[in-house]
Amino acid sequence: MNAQSLPPLLIGCAAGFSGDRTDAAGPVVDTLIARLAGGPSGQRAFLIFETLAERTLALAQLRRRDNPEAGYEPLLDAMLRPVLARCLALGIRIVSNFGAANPRAAARHIARMARELGAEAPRIAVVEGDDLSGLEHRALLKDALGPQIEGLRVVSANAYIGAEPIAAALDAGAQIVVCGRVADPSLTVGPAMSHFGWRADDWHRLGRATMAGHLLECGAQVCGGYFADPGYKDVPGLEAVGFPIAEIDADGHCIIGKADATGGLVSDATVKEQLLYEVHDPAAYLTPDVIADIAEAEVRALPGKDRVELSGVRGHARPSHYKVNVCHEGGWLAEGEISYAGPRAEARARLAADVLRKRLDGLALRVDLIGALSILGDDAGRALADTPDAGLRDVRLRVAATHTDRAQAERLAREVMALYTCGPAGGGGVRTALTPRLNTLSCLLPRDAVPVRFELLDAKALA
Repeated sequence: MNAQSLPPLLIGCAAGFSGDRTDAAGPVVDTLIARLAGGPSGQRAFLIFETLAERTLALAQLRRRDNPEAGYEPLLDAMLRPVLARCLALGIRIVSNFGAANPRAAARHIARMARELGAEAPRIAVVEGDDLSGLEHRALLKDALGPQIEGLRVVSANAYIGAEPIAAALDAGAQIVVCGRVADPSLTVGPAMSHFGWRADDWHRLGRATMAGHLLECGAQVCGGYFADPGYKDVPGLEAVGFPIAEIDADGHCIIGKADATGGLVSDATVKEQLLYEVHDPAAYLTPDVIADIAEAEVRALPGKDRVELSGVRGHARPSHYKVNVCHEGGWLAEGEISYAGPRAEARARLAADVLRKRLDGLALRVDLIGALSILGDDAGRALADTPDAGLRDVRLRVAATHTDRAQAERLAREVMALYTCGPAGGGGVRTALTPRLNTLSCLLPRDAVPVRFELLDAKALA
């Protein structure tokens, strides 16, 4: 069949980050099945899961250090098990970055899951090459980062690779593609490339599919999540907000909707907000697949409910380099909290903060008065110093500090605890925490320096 005559490709998203809701996939798959049953011959559907963020991979690498079979999305089972058998039986293919720091272990877990469900053994491919954490890549990173990397204890280093290996894996017959760090929109671009047979330099189509993927990638955000503002931007049924489904045609144009029988809404406003989300330059949204250009894009609500069309997107030749994020150990974050209530509570909380500043000489403290000034404060404390005591009767003091030396950071927890009897009157509800910090550096690497590949795993590899 000629690609231009193919019906629109359906792509539903069931996760927008690691830790997203685990019940999202069911309604999305129900809707995809219904649309396939009532749609034209030759229509195909994909389910994507986007479960990575900038530091998720570092946390995954730390888990893999402790257990070589860990390091993939910890909610993989909860997210995928409820829909896996149905997707396999009905030909809905799955593309995800579930793999995080360990795509092969994720693939083995999915294969076990399928066996436990009594489903036919799936054809699973892994996409690799993004992980540059090994010692064999250190010289490459040093060339890119220079002296910044000297002495750092690298936890993870990952290139944002693109859609080509995903498309190649699908062309090879994969029913499920498990990736590590691919660019978020590439989870959508790969299926579209494979289904419609687009070339890797078909810039306008790739640009359009990239923005369709950009609308899908954050899950419920385009359906009213992260959008609702009561009395200003009202969203019905936010407690059961739906996840998005895109219809992408052979030229890459898309219509965004959401899963049936779910809350939330898809409107021109929700689509515009998500379209501009994290886009630094509307005329040049850089991805490994294409430079997408939405400077002349149009968003139009279609007749009916929860259907919005995106048009006018263009594409330009992709960048010559991959972006690489390097996460490294960054010392310790110490936090402590204590509450004050009743008459002069705010004054007592301020006094407690002053005691801590004097006792913890040498630590730069961040002080927040939750209930008075916290989110809008600043690390240096200037805003709090300039804000008069308002006589609040319900205040929680939070203090935080960072230090490369764990022992120095631990001082904060001890001093906050001591405020029970050594500080102002009436303090209570102390909580403290000590957390290892991860810092991030970014650089660019030439595309040919990153060994991108896919492998369709055989039964032995999945055992």
